[in-house]
Amino acid sequence: MLSFRPSQARGHANHGWLDTYHSFSFADYYDPRFMGFRALRVINEDRVAPGGGFPTHAHANMEIITYIVDGALEHRDSLGNGEVIRPGDAQRMSAGTGIRHSEFNASTTEPVHLLQIWIQPDRQGVAPGYQQQALPAQDGSTRLDLVAGPEGGPEAVWLHADVSLYRAVLAPSGKIDVALAPGRHAWVQAVRGNATVAGQAMAAGDGLAISEMSSVTLTSDAGAELLVFDLA
Repeated sequence: MLSFRPSQARGHANHGWLDTYHSFSFADYYDPRFMGFRALRVINEDRVAPGGGFPTHAHANMEIITYIVDGALEHRDSLGNGEVIRPGDAQRMSAGTGIRHSEFNASTTEPVHLLQIWIQPDRQGVAPGYQQQALPAQDGSTRLDLVAGPEGGPEAVWLHADVSLYRAVLAPSGKIDVALAPGRHAWVQAVRGNATVAGQAMAAGDGLAISEMSSVTLTSDAGAELLVFDLA
């Protein structure tokens, strides 16, 4: 079973310094049909202008992943972490019992383009935490790399959730088959390029919910980058 979420149907807000699209209900955008998918609660595609950013604010009981598409984002939090996140990095912040942080465009001349992802944890009240990890280098080949999961990995961050997030990179004419165990679901978010996922044509910004399938085939004629969520 497939449910397609086209890019242009997402919620949208432009605050000048922030141009943002919401795959699911968030802030002032509310649609009861799109409150999340399984444990996946938020996918926000943000473009932050040079010098712009999110001032210090609080989170609790949420696993938050930041994925940079282009540019660089500076992060600071109440645990004392201060990092710059760039393409090829994965950042995970476990809000747990409570954390405060700020995020700003690390450049005064170039915008930053990112996806911020919220995942509902499998338990409440954990100690807040932070992890940043360099992902495997992209070499132009077709590949599927773990970004985040319940056990993490040498080149992936770990989550307090039964969710595995993969980065799928398709070279021109590339193909990837992603297996789904019985009872599992998938969400695919197109990041860049054009692809076909389980027979559905997808372009950047599109999302696709997948249930009751044992495998998902991803292909692209000209090349693409997608995020694939394996969900309980």
